Amino acid sequence: MDLRRPRALAAVAVLLAAALTGCTGDGGRGGGGEPGAAGLRDPYFPQLGNGGYDVRHYALTLAYEPRTGRLTGTADITARATQALSAFNLDLTGLTVHGATVDGEPAAVHREGAEVTLRPKGDVRRGATFRTVVRYSGTPATITDEEGAREGWLRTADGAVALGEPTGSTAWFPGNHHPSDKATYHVTVTVPEGLQAVSNGEPANRRTGGGRTTFTWRSAEPMASYLATLAIGRYETRTTRTASGIPVHTAARGNPALLARIPELLEWEAEMFGPYPFSSAGAIVDPGLDAGYALETQSRPFFGTGTFDASTLVHEIAHQWYGNSVSPASWRDMWLNESFATYAEWLYAEDFGDKPVRESFDEAFAEEENWAFPPADPPTAADISGPPVYGRGAMVLHRVRLAVGDTAFFRVLRGWPAAHRHGNASTEDFVRYVEETAGRDLTEVWDTWLYGQGRPAGPGV
Repeated sequence: MDLRRPRALAAVAVLLAAALTGCTGDGGRGGGGEPGAAGLRDPYFPQLGNGGYDVRHYALTLAYEPRTGRLTGTADITARATQALSAFNLDLTGLTVHGATVDGEPAAVHREGAEVTLRPKGDVRRGATFRTVVRYSGTPATITDEEGAREGWLRTADGAVALGEPTGSTAWFPGNHHPSDKATYHVTVTVPEGLQAVSNGEPANRRTGGGRTTFTWRSAEPMASYLATLAIGRYETRTTRTASGIPVHTAARGNPALLARIPELLEWEAEMFGPYPFSSAGAIVDPGLDAGYALETQSRPFFGTGTFDASTLVHEIAHQWYGNSVSPASWRDMWLNESFATYAEWLYAEDFGDKPVRESFDEAFAEEENWAFPPADPPTAADISGPPVYGRGAMVLHRVRLAVGDTAFFRVLRGWPAAHRHGNASTEDFVRYVEETAGRDLTEVWDTWLYGQGRPAGPGV
């Protein structure tokens, strides 16, 4: 995510089919179950996410009418029980649930705020794969988060854009909406003919009839729910490829010239960060939507009013490795997303703008707002995207580089996303990985730059 400019600065289909087929019937039923936890006790969002199960796949079938703002949806969720379940929760904000089934049998539905509790006909055994289908509809909410940013479902003149960091994805589909529970996605969207519907991953079937067009998108690599997106409107869509053959799917209002640089920048970042972790890349550009930020929505970053520039594009592409493929274990680990993406901007300025990384470091060091709190310990949920998470986080990485040398540092840049590819990792995981890779104790770096409460006497670069 880049908040700085406008704000503070501002064979997978076969496996899925087998999973869906194998989870029907009563093979997962047993006794002695207990309700799953209604929340994962994240340090900043304790009620976000749910305990007792691990989602493997979301199949979302949606229909949207821009004129009325009404969304109709069916969420078909394949999950594995991590405990014996007598009941379990889904996160969903605002929309009305019309009914639910678990393994084909009607489930009792109880709604309280953003929590939907489902009680299946019989307990789900620990370790069983089970299938939940939820039917819902309504006018999706636009959520104002703790920082004052708008997320969730953002309506436009001819459609809408769904953005999810940190909690906005709860506004348009039910699920386990914590970054620690990643899953694959299949999104089918029906909209009035003449509009486009663009989501993550790769386009599949497209059909038009009766004045409506249905679009299908598949994301075969695991994705945290906050990275899911859907853009509906009159976009110009285009597909190109990188030199290495990665498809680049873009959707934009107009045709910004910068779109043509995506393949080049993707290849440049892959040289430093390792192989691109997803099956496709691209961007959604809607200069008419003033969301207040750009967002690294997986494989297809979103850029709104005033955010589509080269440096921000580099930032959001870098997130595909740092934040998307390697996602935070909790929202306390947000600096691991933003530090790497900010450091990618510094590297870009050096390689393309003749501005040494040291100069970017010195500028960040001089900015008072970067010292408001330690990047690994934001004081509140409103601070998880604050300046220290970006600027001071990038300074932490540069101090590591100075401590271990370029050879070990660039080995970390490539090795870290490879070690946790399509998984989750914490700050503690990163500290351990860097010290093991470099063969050095970096306690002084961590104590001073990552966790220290004040600004050091001088940059010492």
